[in-house]
Amino acid sequence: MQSTLDITEGAASNDPDVGLRAVAALRELTERLEVLQIENARKLGWSWQDIAERLGVTKQTVHRKYGRLIGGR
Repeated sequence: MQSTLDITEGAASNDPDVGLRAVAALRELTERLEVLQIENARKLGWSWQDIAERLGVTKQTVHRKYGRLIGGR
């Protein structure tokens, strides 16, 4: 994975090849961070509803995407 600085600089590039690669890298990073924070929240007893509210989505969306991966009701 690229360094955060490389990704940030790439995202501001005028070259679409560089910029789009940076967008893809940011998307991957965001997904990893989301899983990490949802795992943290579930370990602390947060409900799927609590998590969904923070992410601005429905409870069903979050549970469908992460329920099996992370576990829990």
